[in-house]
Amino acid sequence: RKNTKRVPSFRKLLRTSKIKLDNKLKNKQYKQRSAAKKYRKEQKKLREAVRDAISRKPFPLEECKKKQVAEKYEEEEEEDALPLDMMDEDDLKLMEDLAQKASFLTRDLSSDEPVHVKKRKHESVIEKYEKVPRRMQTEPEKELIHLLPIKDKGGIIPQTMEKPVLNVAQDEEEDTEEMEEAEDFSEDPLPVLTPEEMAAQRRQKLQGRKMHIAALASAILSEPDSSIKKLKELRAMLMEQDPNVAVIVRKLVMVSLMEVFKDIAPSYKIRPLTEAEKATKVKKETQKLREFEEGLVSQYKFYLENLEQTIKDWKQRKLKKSNVISLKAYKGLAEVAVKCLCELLVALPHFNFHNNIIVLIVPLMNDASKMISELCFEAVKKLFKQDKLGYASLGVVKVISGLVRGRNYAVRPEVLKVFLHLRIKEVELQKDSEDIAPKKKFMTYKEKRKNLSRMQRKWKKAEEKLERELLEAEASESKEKKLKLHTETLNIVFVTYFRILKKAQKSPLLPAVLEGLAKFAHLINVEFFDDLLIVLHSLIVSGGLSYRESLHCILSAFHILSGQGDVLNIDPMKFYTHLYKTLFSLHAGGTNDDIGIVLQCLDVMFAKRRKQVSQQRALAFLKRLSTLALHVLPNSSVGILATNRVLMHTFPKMDLLLDNESQGSGVYLPEVDEPEHCNAQNTALWELHLLQRHYHPTVQKFAAHLIVGAPTEGSGALSLDLSQKPATELFEAYSMRGMTFNPPVASVTPRRKDTFSQMDSFLDEELNKQLQHHSSETVVHSPLDFAKHLKESSLS
Repeated sequence: RKNTKRVPSFRKLLRTSKIKLDNKLKNKQYKQRSAAKKYRKEQKKLREAVRDAISRKPFPLEECKKKQVAEKYEEEEEEDALPLDMMDEDDLKLMEDLAQKASFLTRDLSSDEPVHVKKRKHESVIEKYEKVPRRMQTEPEKELIHLLPIKDKGGIIPQTMEKPVLNVAQDEEEDTEEMEEAEDFSEDPLPVLTPEEMAAQRRQKLQGRKMHIAALASAILSEPDSSIKKLKELRAMLMEQDPNVAVIVRKLVMVSLMEVFKDIAPSYKIRPLTEAEKATKVKKETQKLREFEEGLVSQYKFYLENLEQTIKDWKQRKLKKSNVISLKAYKGLAEVAVKCLCELLVALPHFNFHNNIIVLIVPLMNDASKMISELCFEAVKKLFKQDKLGYASLGVVKVISGLVRGRNYAVRPEVLKVFLHLRIKEVELQKDSEDIAPKKKFMTYKEKRKNLSRMQRKWKKAEEKLERELLEAEASESKEKKLKLHTETLNIVFVTYFRILKKAQKSPLLPAVLEGLAKFAHLINVEFFDDLLIVLHSLIVSGGLSYRESLHCILSAFHILSGQGDVLNIDPMKFYTHLYKTLFSLHAGGTNDDIGIVLQCLDVMFAKRRKQVSQQRALAFLKRLSTLALHVLPNSSVGILATNRVLMHTFPKMDLLLDNESQGSGVYLPEVDEPEHCNAQNTALWELHLLQRHYHPTVQKFAAHLIVGAPTEGSGALSLDLSQKPATELFEAYSMRGMTFNPPVASVTPRRKDTFSQMDSFLDEELNKQLQHHSSETVVHSPLDFAKHLKESSLS
C-alpha cells in the first residue's frame, strides 16, 4: 500500500518549531521499534510452538501403586467425606470406573520416578512409531478477499473471492531464466575509459547542461507569460541525478532561477483569487495574466522550499537515499542557496513569501560558519538601508527579537548590532510627528445643502469622487503610516534591550545593547528616563564592565539627557567623574580605536550642555585631555586637540592654562579623580610645547594654534579643512588602520639615485683626467695594471 500521507506545506514547516519536529521524529522511531520488537516476539513464540509440537510424543500414563492410592483415597475420604446415600447408583458406578482407568488423577506427583518406565521397557519399536501423531499434507488455506456487499430485499449479502495462489515453482523458473539472461547480457564487458576520456565526457555533459539552462532562461525572460512550463522544467533540473555533474548543475540552476525570478517578478504582491473572482468570466488577457501569476507564485514557492531543504540537509548532515551528492559537497550547495536567499531578500521585499525568507535568513546570522553568517549580516544591513517604508524592517526586527529570546540570549553580538543600521533617524522621526500634513477634508451633506446650490452640489460630488480615486491611485504611503511602523519597530528594539539589561547583564550582548541605547535613547519615553539612568549608573558602579562598555553607558546616559531629558532636573556629575577617571586607561595600543567613543561623549557632555558645566570641570578635562594626547596615536591626538579647541571657544577664561602664573590657592593634583577638586586652574598646558615637536605635521599645526589662544583669524588660525571638521571626522580621516600616513611621506628614493649618479660622474671625470695625465708616460695593459698605476700616482 502506498503512503498517501500528505507532505507538510512550506508554511506549516516554518510554523513548526524544531523541538516539535524532533519529538515527532522520536515518537515515530519509537513506534517503529516497538512494532518490530512485537513482531519478533510473535515469530519467536510461533517457532517455539512449532518446535514443541514436532518434538512432543505421547506416551501412555503409568499405573499407580495400589498402596499409595489406597492411602491417598483414605485421606481424601477423611477430609471430604461425602455420604453415599446422597449419590445415585449410576453416578457412583461411573466414578469407580473412572478411578480405575484415569491413572493421571491417582498419580503420585511427588515421586521422581519417570512416567511409564515399566511399560517403555516392553514396548516395541513399531508400537512407538505407531503412537507418533501423523502430520497430514493438507492443502494450503485459501485466502479470501472481501468485496463490496450486495443489498437485496432479504438484507445485505457479503461477497468474497479467493485470492489467486502464485505457483512458486513457476516463479522460481522465471527467476532462474531472468538470471541466466542477465548473466548472458553481462558477459559483454563495458568499455573501460581512461581518466582523460572520462574528463572529456564530463566536460561534454556539463557543456550540454549549461547550454540547456541558458536556452531555458533566455526563453523565459523573452516571454514570461507563456513560459511557465519552461520555468518548471528549469526548476526540475535542481534534482540532477548524474553524479558526475550534479553539484555544478544544481548550483548553476539555483543562481539562474534566482536571476530569472528577480527579472520576471512583478512589483506587487500576488494574492490568491477568491471563489467569486474565479467564477466570474473575464477577458482572455486577464485570464492569461491570472494563470501566469498563479504559476509564478507556485514555482517560486517550490524553489524556496528546495533552497530551504538544501540548507536543512547540510545543517542536519543528512544524505539523500540516492547518494548522488557527497556530504562535503552539501556545504557548497548550502552556501549557494544562502546567497540566493540573501539576494531575493534584498531584491524582492515587496513580493510573496518575503517573511518566509526572513525566517530562514535571520537564524543563519548566528550560524557557526563565518561565511554564511557574514552573508546574512550584509543582506539584512542592505535591507535596512534601502527600506523606506519600514514593512521589511519591522518583520526582521520581530524575528530577531524572537530569536534572542528563544535562545535565552545566547547569540552573537553582531545579531543585535544590526539594529544600528535601522533607517530611523532621530530628527526625521521627530519632524514627521510634528509636521504631519492634515488630511483633506470633504464637505458634509449639511454643509453642501447650506452653502451650495443643487448644480454646485452635483459638481462638488463629482469632484470629490475624482479626488478620492486619485488619492487611491497615487499609492504613496502617508507619513502617519510610516511613523506608526517606525514606532512599532523601535518598541520591539527597546523591549529586547531592556530584557537583556534586566536578565542578562553579564551577557556578551551588553556592549551591543549599550551602543544601541546610545543611538536611539532620545526616542525613549520620558517616563523611563529615571529608571534607565539608575540602571546605567549601577552597571558602571558594579565594576563588572570593561572600559569600552562603561564608555557606552556614559554615552547612552548623555544622549538621554540631551534630548527630551532636558526637562528633567538630573545632575549627571557621577558620569562626568567616571569619564574623567577612565581617560588614562586609553593609550596608543589596542585601546586607541576607542578614542572615537570618548570624542562622542565629550561632544555631548560639553558642547551640547555648556550651560550645565562649571568652569572648574572644563579646565580639569582640558588639562587631562592635553596629557592624554601625548600617549596616543596621531589620529587620536588630532581629535583630542580639536576637542580642546572647541572647549577653548565654548568656555571663557580657558586661556588661564596658557599662563604660568597660578590663579587662587592650592596646587594642581593630577591623581585626584574628581574634576571639581583637582585645582586645574593652578597648572599650565606645558604638553602643547612637546606636541609642537611631534612627528606628525597636523599635530604640530594644532599645538601651535592652541598655544596662541586658538584664534579664528590671523597668522595663528587654522586652515578651513581643519577648522570646520568635527573631532570625530578628523579622527577617522587621519586613521592609520591601513598602514598609511596622512599626509603621505615624501619618497627618498630619487635623492639616492641622484647621489649615486653624481658619484658616478665624478669618478668618470677623475678617471679621464688620470688617463690623460698618464697616457704619454705609461702603457696600461689591463684593469689591474691600471689600478696599480693609479694607486702609485695617487701616492706620489
